[in-house]
Order: sequence, then C-alpha cells, then structure tokens
Amino acid sequence: MNKTVLDLWVGLFVIAGIVALLFLALKVGSTSAIKTNDSYEVVAHFDNIGGLKPRAPVKSAGVVVGRVADIRFDNETFEAAVTLRLDKRYAFPKDTSAAIMTSGLLGEQYIGLEAGGDSQKLKDKDKILITQSAVVLENLIGQLIYSKAQEGAP
Repeated sequence: MNKTVLDLWVGLFVIAGIVALLFLALKVGSTSAIKTNDSYEVVAHFDNIGGLKPRAPVKSAGVVVGRVADIRFDNETFEAAVTLRLDKRYAFPKDTSAAIMTSGLLGEQYIGLEAGGDSQKLKDKDKILITQSAVVLENLIGQLIYSKAQEGAP
C-alpha cells in the first residue's frame, strides 16, 4: 500500500514537470503573437533579407510592435517582399522606414521601424517605401580584404 502511494506521488510529480516544461517551451517560442484582428499588415521590399525569418520581431525604439508574418520572393522586382503584422495600437506615419537589424554581433535578426513625420498613417496592405537591407558579414569582410589589397597594390 505504501509503495502504491509513493508511485502515485512520483507520477503526479512527473506529470507536473512535463506540464511546466510545455508551458515554458510555449512561452519561449513566443506563441503570444499579435492576434490578426488586432493588427494590420504592411509590406516592405528588401534587396537582401539575410537570415530574417517569419515570426521575427518588428521593433521601434526597442519596443516590439509586431512580427514578420510572411517572406516571399517578388518575381517582378526580384526582391524579397516581407509582410509585417503590426499591432493596431501603434500607428506609424506613411514615410516610416524599415531596416533589417541584428541583435548584437551574431544575434537574431529583426526589423527596426523608424517613424517619419508624415501626417497620414500606414493602413492595412500599405507599402513601406524606405527600406535598408540586411548587412551581410561575408560581404563586409570581402570589401575589407579588397580595399586592403588595393592599398598594397603598386
């Protein structure tokens, strides 16, 4: 009888541990994304998105204001079309600029928005016209090596 009660308690403890791990995994995975009914979508075109992934944060002044909803290749402009889902609480001017940034030296990539001064606000399905592509570390190293080689050439 005593062993049965002990096994029951161990089983309950294991189940509680699994539930806690699932809860933490969902919290870390940012499953609390912006609801589609409380948001609006805008599109930005970039020459190079680097390692940007769907569900990456969209930040303005360091505050998460949305998420990357979709990334696709535009066959007409030959650029990456990135759809941003922004929270309706944050109304950005039409001349807002978007840049792909990196957290730290080799951290995750996110989109940084910088608000402009236009009186009109972005609406659902609008386009962000001013964009800055990702800085690719390999390209920077190549440019540095090329410039150093040109300095040493007679």
